[in-house]
Amino acid sequence: QVQLVESGGGSVQAGGSLRLACVPSGHMISSYCMGWFRQGPEKEREGVASIGRNGRTTYADSVKGRFIISRDNAKNTLFLEMNVLNADDTAMYYCAAGCASDWWYYGFEPYKYDFWGQGTQVTVSS
Repeated sequence: QVQLVESGGGSVQAGGSLRLACVPSGHMISSYCMGWFRQGPEKEREGVASIGRNGRTTYADSVKGRFIISRDNAKNTLFLEMNVLNADDTAMYYCAAGCASDWWYYGFEPYKYDFWGQGTQVTVSS
């Protein structure tokens, strides 16, 4: 079982930045594809950014050019750098890990992710 712990959420004004972090307990982050998902008020969960075991990344159109997903294998930590935040980015952000047997996958299919964190809240005020 992989436990994922997110951190770095908070309140920020529009235009500001935050960096989220996710640490898997007892497991190497390089063994999994990793993703960031979010669920805003009265919205469905959506994929935000994903990084495969091979290092390839993909982003939701709404965050392209503003968010950066990265993985520091030495620190065993997943990051999501979020810039130029706006009110639409307000959501609970979740880290997810999966693809233990799939080297190639990166994306937002929820069934690909076996483990999910508890989430960290991001609130952007205009």
